[in-house]
Amino acid sequence: MLVRDFEHGLDLDQVLLVREADRRQRRDGGEFLKLTLGDRTGGVAAMIWEDIAPALELCRAGSPVHVVGRFEVHQRWGAQITIRALRPALDGTFDPAELKDGPPREVGQMEADLRELVGTVQDPYLRRLLDAFFGEGSETWALYRIAPAAKHYHQAYLHGLLEHSLTVAQAVSAISATFPGIDRDVAVTGALLHDIGKLEAYTCDAPIDMTDAGRLQGEIPLGYYRVRRVIEDLVGFPAGLAQSVLHIILAHHGALAHGSPVVPCTREATLVHMIDNLGGRLGSFDRLEKELSPGAAWSSYDRALGSGAYFGSGEAITAQDRRPGAAEAA
Repeated sequence: MLVRDFEHGLDLDQVLLVREADRRQRRDGGEFLKLTLGDRTGGVAAMIWEDIAPALELCRAGSPVHVVGRFEVHQRWGAQITIRALRPALDGTFDPAELKDGPPREVGQMEADLRELVGTVQDPYLRRLLDAFFGEGSETWALYRIAPAAKHYHQAYLHGLLEHSLTVAQAVSAISATFPGIDRDVAVTGALLHDIGKLEAYTCDAPIDMTDAGRLQGEIPLGYYRVRRVIEDLVGFPAGLAQSVLHIILAHHGALAHGSPVVPCTREATLVHMIDNLGGRLGSFDRLEKELSPGAAWSSYDRALGSGAYFGSGEAITAQDRRPGAAEAA
């Protein structure tokens, strides 16, 4: 049974993925183990109060474990699993694809779409820059294609960075012709590279976490310096063109309060920021929909959205308004 389908009082005897395992101190000086167990649809807390050492050895973050226990929703503590027994997850007793989240699009197709988009960039210097990052034999490409886009809120799974950056760049490409004055090649290049700092800021091992460099420096500075170093190695790269691309990276969070050292000051940086923000928020809807219980229309409150997300069809809301004479009555 998937985590999103768990109901109060459910007895569990199945394999779940250990997302987090945190050894903590009790008030009496003893220790307990706080776990987050889950699958591709969500996670749930579990506590182990006794025999911490063997449980911790079994419950390595990122590993599957066979859980016997009961799922309950407490009025004070919320949803939790009361664990009765833990044992190793045996091969053949679970489907790994049901435990780990991933992109809805096939990775090979996303790779092909990215290379097709790179092929539309006409500026020779920007093409050289993109080839340096996305050439099939480059070290950067090997990391870029598997890296996550976040730890929690959107595309927080392997290949998430490829999915997020590609969709942002495709949207930027499509909308560039709608508004005058936008340099499409600069905007698309900036969109593909805007989150490149996440290669150093996040781990690719389960569970996804921030690296020391990510915590100490932040993904925007890491991305800025990575792209700048490559540009400096490209002989003859125009200074103004470099400034335009680097500004997109520095400004893509949109505000100083959100971690950008500068705010967007060009059309291209403004466009990439807006589409990046849109892609992140819609990615949160994708995440919440996976966690939604069958038949439910609303998700729980989500910090990324600042509200719950609604997934109803709208039929119940509008049916009454469609009755004859409704418009005149209004």
